[in-house]
Amino acid sequence: MTRLLGVWIAVLVVGCGQPIDDSGEPGDGTTSNRLAPVQVPGLGGGVVVAAGESHSLVGLPDGSVWATGANLSGQLGDGTQGNRSVPVQVQGGSGVLALAGGYSYSLAVHSDGTVWAWGENHRGQLGDGTTSNRSVPVQVQGLSGVLAIAAGGEYSLALRDDGTVWSWGDNTAGQLGDGTRTDRLVPVQVQGLSGVVSVAAGYSHSLALRSDGTVWAWGEGGKLLPVQVQGLSGVVAVAAGPYHYLAVRSDGTLWGWGYNPYGQMGDTPNDDLVQVQGLSGVVSVAAGYGHSLALKQDGTVWALGLNSHGQLGDGATTDSSVPVQVQGLDGVVSVAAGYGHSLAVRSDGTVWVWGANYNGQLGDVTTSARLVPVQMGLKGLNSVVSAAAGDAHSLALRSDGTVWAWGDNTFGQLGDGTTSNRWVPVRVRGLSGVVAVGAGDTHSLAVRFDGTVWAWGHNLFGRLGDGTETDRSEPMQVQGLDEVVAVGAGDTHSLALRSDGTVWAWGDNSHGQLGDGTTSNRWVPVQVQGLSGVVAVGAGDTHSLAVRFDGSVWAWGDNSHGQLGDGTTSNRWVPVQVQGLSGVVAVAAGDSHSLALRSDGTLWAWGRNDNGRLGDGTTSNRWVPVRVQGLSGVVAVAAGDSHSLALRSDGTLWAWGDNVYGELGDGTTSNRWVPVQLQRVNGGVAVGAGDTHSLAVRSDGTVWAWGDNTSGQLGDGTSSSRSVPVQVQEPSGVVSVVAGYAHSLVAPSDGQ
Repeated sequence: MTRLLGVWIAVLVVGCGQPIDDSGEPGDGTTSNRLAPVQVPGLGGGVVVAAGESHSLVGLPDGSVWATGANLSGQLGDGTQGNRSVPVQVQGGSGVLALAGGYSYSLAVHSDGTVWAWGENHRGQLGDGTTSNRSVPVQVQGLSGVLAIAAGGEYSLALRDDGTVWSWGDNTAGQLGDGTRTDRLVPVQVQGLSGVVSVAAGYSHSLALRSDGTVWAWGEGGKLLPVQVQGLSGVVAVAAGPYHYLAVRSDGTLWGWGYNPYGQMGDTPNDDLVQVQGLSGVVSVAAGYGHSLALKQDGTVWALGLNSHGQLGDGATTDSSVPVQVQGLDGVVSVAAGYGHSLAVRSDGTVWVWGANYNGQLGDVTTSARLVPVQMGLKGLNSVVSAAAGDAHSLALRSDGTVWAWGDNTFGQLGDGTTSNRWVPVRVRGLSGVVAVGAGDTHSLAVRFDGTVWAWGHNLFGRLGDGTETDRSEPMQVQGLDEVVAVGAGDTHSLALRSDGTVWAWGDNSHGQLGDGTTSNRWVPVQVQGLSGVVAVGAGDTHSLAVRFDGSVWAWGDNSHGQLGDGTTSNRWVPVQVQGLSGVVAVAAGDSHSLALRSDGTLWAWGRNDNGRLGDGTTSNRWVPVRVQGLSGVVAVAAGDSHSLALRSDGTLWAWGDNVYGELGDGTTSNRWVPVQLQRVNGGVAVGAGDTHSLAVRSDGTVWAWGDNTSGQLGDGTSSSRSVPVQVQEPSGVVSVVAGYAHSLVAPSDGQ
């Protein structure tokens, strides 16, 4: 029963809604792919998007497909089964025409007309003749000339260029339209349909729009073969959630019918077909679990209904039964809706996301909900999707899976085969298909799509994990690791999180920071003892942190200032639970203090506090977590050497701790023991903290910096330190920032 309910809710998001009654009322008939409207030629840079229950798919003009979010069934197609909060490249492919996201599986139409599928397959919904899950794409058997696809509950639909419809997977309710209730592991033709121009799939019923404007339905309600939906005319686009239905007429008006608990069809009675008031010029719609999106002819997006995760994009979490405009978006050409998140493609080819992000489905490097749109960080071949900063070197991961590096190269940490410093990026040698990077003091890490980890740079204490202490100026594979989904680089030690929830560590262990019960350095990875179900890791200077699936935080290593949060100052060689914390979703570690963000938006801190970096109004060290004063609604956190930053859901930025160089940005160089608000960076969407400087990205894509600037790390063309934020000179359109000890990193939307 639990399983059935989960699939029902999830698939209705990406499909068509409640079962059809005897009148055939519920109907869908767009000329857009479900949740991935077909791109208007010449608009959006050829970008297509789709949303599953809690994963997102993006197809780029170069033919590559990128995915982010939930991945327990392999629905991201990168060869792993670990959730991702930054986009990873789906393996294989030769160009993509259309995408569809189901509850926990994905579909793609390639430019040659073949269909490929990956993810959950226990009802044969992947169409490869088996019921085996697939974490990389497999070809659907026997299909060619396909133009469009739809992902239902546990079944799939495909529209061929001859106007016929084909189906496979679960057929319990006759949703395959072949006159039976027999599951099909390979495609069969839907009977009695021709001239079809669009298809849609619900939990257990299917729809087809014919070229004459009629809509046909089959499945739930006893329809084993297609029947015409009555009462619909002049409709050019439709969408369906689990309880409500939307239709766009040729005059640009929006109409809805069905159950309306959240006001997702406006302030209207249930069931009756009524016009949604306050909207005109509508050209496309998308329906989530309890929210609706409408794309208007002028390129703006409007939303109404359930808003608990910010899925309406209006900067609030209040439900609305009247349409509200999604903030900061124009020039939009297509929209998509998942269970509680939303996507939009602009005419410049950028992808924007907002709403729920608990599985990383927004692809913005966090798991924090976004109440207004943020850019996903994908655009063309040169797009940078992730960045990391070491002591004095930087790394950038591009959308094509290559890694680029610049800065200090004394130990070969740039990976270009030399030890010459680089003032402009050079490509790290021999790496492709990279999905994540990390930078330590003078060493670098990368995770490839196959789950292997690669390392280069300084190898004192064995921090490269290759069994030696030999420095490497080119990447070498870390021994004995696979299925890795994330890495963390401390000062002289390294961490890796595997998809099975275990944590592995290597390198310097003088304080027990490897968590293997000893203080012996390790030249190859060893498993951190006593940890399972881990979903996030963080590496401080000489201590380590982990968040488990149950929201508890565990710590090990140096504890001289209480940074392990177990009520003592005793170093721990194996993980101990941080006292008094639950519901944690993210952690950050500074030199000798720790921060934890809870799901309720509160922030907690412990460890060293001589400069007020814990934000509790004192300078007393804390051996157990204390709440940072005066902050709520926090969505992101960063820890510098001895200062801390927090970003709230309203876009305001707050700082506290050491302020010798003005790194708190409040116009002074006075330390602050409680958070103070920065006035010049309202509308923030991301933060970063270096040793003695800070960065913020605003919603308009500009980057602002303050603090120490002796090495030019503020990017304003000077070497003068700043106690108030100054705008970083080019580039603009930034989607994320990471700050190192004496330099800064930005990821521009064009990837340069």
